[in-house]
Amino acid sequence: MAHSHFDRFLQEATALDLESDCTLAPDPLYGLYVSWCEVTRNARRAEKTFRAAMKSRVGAGPNGLCMKGPAAADYFLSSYPRLT
Repeated sequence: MAHSHFDRFLQEATALDLESDCTLAPDPLYGLYVSWCEVTRNARRAEKTFRAAMKSRVGAGPNGLCMKGPAAADYFLSSYPRLT
């Protein structure tokens, strides 16, 4: 079964950790997605489409998701330029 664009994003850029208090709120999750698209050179889908896809996949409340991989590094460096 082929994974969708959004499933690939979740697999490659997030990790599920239900034993910690990790959670990605909607805005940081979208920022991570933007970074993932840049790093992987995937065409970014409309924000509205992304948010609908995430709502059906991870819900609106605490989700146990943590950032991982190159997209996480890009997100942090883009969000906090003083780190560079």
